[in-house]
Formats: sequence, structure tokens, C-alpha cells
Amino acid sequence: MATIPEIETTDVGEEFVHVRFRDPDEFDEIRTPDWAADVARSVSAGSEVRTGRRREEGDWVVQSVLVKKTVGESKAREQARKIVEKIEG
Repeated sequence: MATIPEIETTDVGEEFVHVRFRDPDEFDEIRTPDWAADVARSVSAGSEVRTGRRREEGDWVVQSVLVKKTVGESKAREQARKIVEKIEG
């Protein structure tokens, strides 16, 4: 079973709580794929996932999760963790 990363930071924006799991500087490329959004929305309506391709290994992993601000910061952190577990677990 894969190791789920710890949350690095949480930023509250106008629409989303941006829950960052990995530093964006680790990646060559970052995308918001539809398949990951489908997984995210199964946990929290309206959520999105940003995935990144690592510079060294070339594999794709979750960089951050965006959860609708209306759920609140604490709940957003909890839901983001569940989303990452579904994708990387």
C-alpha cells in the first residue's frame, strides 16, 4: 500500500480551500485531469485534484486538492485526505 503524504499547507481562497500535499517545484508538469475530478467529486461535490509528474521518477501523483470553501477549512482538509487515499491508496 502506498504512503499517503501529509498535508503541507492549506490556503482559503474565494471559492476553494486549496489543500497542498506536495511542493509544486517537485514537478515538471501539473494538470487537473477529469478522471481525478470524478474521484474527488465522489467524496466532496465540486472538488478538483491537481496532479503532477515528478521530475526524477516521471510518475504522476497528487500535488493538491481543491475543496469548495463552503465545507469549511477543517472539513476540507479531511475530505482532501480521503480523496488522496482513494487515488494513491
